[in-house]
Amino acid sequence: MCGRYATTRTAADLTALFAAEDETAESLAPDYNLAPTDPAPIVRVCATREARVLSLARWGLVPPWADDPRTGLKLINARAETLATSRVFAPSFAGRRCIVPADGWYEWVRTENGKQAYYMTDPVAGRGLAFAGLWTSSKFGLSCTVITTAAQGELARVHDRMPLLLEPELWEAWLTAPADPELLAPPGPGYLSGLEIRPVGAAVGNVRNDGPELTRRLAEPDVQISLF
Repeated sequence: MCGRYATTRTAADLTALFAAEDETAESLAPDYNLAPTDPAPIVRVCATREARVLSLARWGLVPPWADDPRTGLKLINARAETLATSRVFAPSFAGRRCIVPADGWYEWVRTENGKQAYYMTDPVAGRGLAFAGLWTSSKFGLSCTVITTAAQGELARVHDRMPLLLEPELWEAWLTAPADPELLAPPGPGYLSGLEIRPVGAAVGNVRNDGPELTRRLAEPDVQISLF
């Protein structure tokens, strides 16, 4: 699953990158430890504007029929293999897909001596990642989920799932094309081989911690584990 990630680019950076209009009212703040229920930046198509917009959405999809926003706590991720037939996710896959901008995401590896946090990111400064996501609207406002797929390549040594990553040439189709299972194909090995699997400190495990130090590489992992 993807249960914690970092997103620190400004609204100006994201609107320029995704050719989107900003509707965050300058309320977007860097978050190095974004957790479920936190406001997350998303890029979606606004039907009334007929344009891409940068919005803030609660992480954890809250279906329109839900009576409690806490329903979204169980819906922070949507499995690519089943979302097209899901009562909860299928309507959004059909017409409310979004891009979830991220710098990288965290996972934890359990060992005999404890667990070690890892941060998966694009090592090229400023380039960032784009997760495939779904959004919806309810009486509780906008909410979103991150789509996950089976982990590929070296990422499978950290966790058996990973966010569905969108390469730039797929952004337009993801946002506007008719729903098709081919949209859910994972990126190729060439793209994934460029990602960095970075050991980071234990502080990221506490959702109250924030700041760039959470993503800094450890000189020596807290727990020795062979990834490669």
